[in-house]
Amino acid sequence: MLEEARSAARYVAVQLTRDQQRYAELGARLRATPPTNVVTVARGSSDHAAAYCAYLVMARLGHIVASLPMSLVTLNQAPLLVRNALAIAISQSGQSPDVVEPLRYFRAHGATTVALVNHADSPLATAAEWSLPLHAGVESSVAATKSFIGSLVAGALLTAHWQDDTALLDALGQLPQALETATRCDWSEAIEVLAPASRIMVVGRGTGFPLALEAALKCKETCAIQAEAFSGAEIKHGPMALIEEGYPLLMFAPRGPAQAGMLALAAEMRVRGARVLLAAPQDVVERDLTLPVAATPDLDPIVAIQAFYVMAAQLSAARGMDADRPRHLNKVTRTS
Repeated sequence: MLEEARSAARYVAVQLTRDQQRYAELGARLRATPPTNVVTVARGSSDHAAAYCAYLVMARLGHIVASLPMSLVTLNQAPLLVRNALAIAISQSGQSPDVVEPLRYFRAHGATTVALVNHADSPLATAAEWSLPLHAGVESSVAATKSFIGSLVAGALLTAHWQDDTALLDALGQLPQALETATRCDWSEAIEVLAPASRIMVVGRGTGFPLALEAALKCKETCAIQAEAFSGAEIKHGPMALIEEGYPLLMFAPRGPAQAGMLALAAEMRVRGARVLLAAPQDVVERDLTLPVAATPDLDPIVAIQAFYVMAAQLSAARGMDADRPRHLNKVTRTS
């Protein structure tokens, strides 16, 4: 896991040189014929990448994006009206029937279908009208790292070409160096706090919320810590009742409109006795962990999760676990 996570910059550099004409053609198609609605189709880490892509599409292009409950197609056989919709499926393996079948349904019923998938010869790639490989190479670790980062990059590329935004495309071109820098962030304080922990809340908002979702999953998957992710806007409702003296909170506060509220929330949680690990950029003096930044704030989550992955692999070892062999889990999960 650690080796694969650290290699992400190299694979993203390749990804940024491939399929760019295909992305441009898709972007032109979406501008010429805007979709009536947009859905994402994904599970697990890929669903967290889809949430990031959805945020970019909604914030930059104004289209409302929904995450499809796949059982509506695979189990309920619901008569979904999908003509002129856009369906974006994201997957590392492209094998799971509950991701493949909905995309086939959408394509057969008149939607534009896109697959952001690492395995270019997979059933999902074949099912999509527009298959855009992640080019993340073979990923042996059960925990997805470089393929997740590739999925984030693919979502940003799709958005940038749809918007025809040269500034965002230029910023994407600078990601490999930013990712390489992110692998050297010192998050040892998080290891000290979390090595003995049995539970944690991970909090984010805006583009920081997909970060929280992914970090919580990896805490469960590789470190056997009961981790829950919450939006910074939701934690002050029911989850607040769990906060007690020393309760660990990992809080992501990347740049952007949600940052000020996250910093205020971190201060409040400290007063309530929580052991806050505030991950924020270097200019935030009250931070506990330094978040690396990209060329533009919308890409910050991509380099931020890189720093987290390195820490998570080290945390797993500190807890006496093998991040490459999490119990009960396999690399490819097939659900229907």
